[in-house]
Amino acid sequence: MELVAHLAQVQGFTAIALGLIIGFGALGACIGIGIMGSKFLEAAARQPELVPLLQGRMFLLAGLIDAAFLIGVALAMFFAFANPLLGALHTAGG
Repeated sequence: MELVAHLAQVQGFTAIALGLIIGFGALGACIGIGIMGSKFLEAAARQPELVPLLQGRMFLLAGLIDAAFLIGVALAMFFAFANPLLGALHTAGG
């Protein structure tokens, strides 16, 4: 019975961690893209002739910011579906 309780505890804490990883990752990506977009609009208003150059760089950075968030989502999905902590608990439990 103790092993079942430990398994439930690990799964519960893993679910909380998944929510935090995805939530904070999404929050950080949204804030980052929002700040970058506002700075792009400020730069475009000051020097309109640089808009094509700045726009390309802005989209590149938006992709990199989203890629960092998606890496966090992939890590969260790894722990959701192939949790190595449960395997270690099974090994330790016998």
